[in-house]
Amino acid sequence: MDYQQKISVPMSLPDITDEERAAVAQVMATNYLSMGPWVQAFEQAFRDFTGAKHAIAVNSGTAGLHLCVRAAGWSDGDRVITTPFSFVSSTNVLLYERITPIFVDAEPVTGNIDTVQLKAAVEDLNRSEASAAKWLPPKGDHKGELKGIIAVDVFGQPADYDTIKEIAAPYNMPVIEDSCEALGAMYKNRPAGLLGDMGVFAFYPNKQITTAEGGLVVTNDDKAASIIRSLRNQGRAEGDTWLAHTYLGYNYRMDEMSAALGTIQMKRIEELIRKRAQVAEWYREELSDIDEIELPHTAASTTRDSWFVYVIRVKDADRRDEVSQKLKALGIPVRPYFSPIHLQPYMQEKFGYEPGRFPVTEDLGRRGLAIPFSGKMTREQIAQVGSSLRQIF
Repeated sequence: MDYQQKISVPMSLPDITDEERAAVAQVMATNYLSMGPWVQAFEQAFRDFTGAKHAIAVNSGTAGLHLCVRAAGWSDGDRVITTPFSFVSSTNVLLYERITPIFVDAEPVTGNIDTVQLKAAVEDLNRSEASAAKWLPPKGDHKGELKGIIAVDVFGQPADYDTIKEIAAPYNMPVIEDSCEALGAMYKNRPAGLLGDMGVFAFYPNKQITTAEGGLVVTNDDKAASIIRSLRNQGRAEGDTWLAHTYLGYNYRMDEMSAALGTIQMKRIEELIRKRAQVAEWYREELSDIDEIELPHTAASTTRDSWFVYVIRVKDADRRDEVSQKLKALGIPVRPYFSPIHLQPYMQEKFGYEPGRFPVTEDLGRRGLAIPFSGKMTREQIAQVGSSLRQIF
């Protein structure tokens, strides 16, 4: 294939049918545009799908994570462990509450938080300030108690929650599960979202289901659920009138149009997950003979991988950007995935992080490349991506 021959393969496409469009149109023919029957139906769909006692719809995954942080009671000066290999929201929600994020590096296979380092960090941070020092950001005064953990299900694969909960239990620390990329995933036959004390899903157009924008919190904790419901709706507690506000809250509500779209999508959730799994399998068949790249690996504890993106790793980090540019020249859109959080400009300015602090995260960030992925991709498009990669290498 000539490098000048352009191929157009979309980076991602939402899988929307006429039934979803009709549901949104139905909302527009009513007087209920917010906090109506479709939001209730959407939440019920998640209770049915996950088995959660509570499901609370919000307007983004970030909003859901922020509300979980508030429900956990974490606040100014506290320390909370999370991973630098994630989308920035999982750290930003801590910064919103002036909490110090304590980073623990990723493990190199799945990119999820390294539980060996996590155990060491929890023990050191609870032992003494001297032992805690190695885990603290290099810049600023970060005295405070370690209060909990935000684990992230990277690229749709759950972290090792049995180990994480075992580490947290002696210190009575809540674990928040950022499952924004992992709707439908199973860890040891248990559903993502319920593997910590609270879990959050997100529904951006490239996710397993979409509400355009939106998120949802699941939990079995009655008290946490009550707080989250109140805070998403301007701090109105149960029994408050329209202009009564028991708490300082937020406008984090999901609208009816988004909920209608999501409710119909949830009727198709198993189909949507199967289609994405088929595309991932086609990629494995197509790309497995290209020695210069590494393909995603599914951990033994993952009994169902819910494919969010398909991220290959270029073995030679120095070639990643070259490969990216050549794929784009061939009409194949790609994205580096992820950029380490601790090296984001605002994080470096605030905390003084420099390259080298979290070597696995930085290596994955240098080599990772998300290639086109959605449940609507065809086998022919997969072959086009594979052909382009072979030509480059």
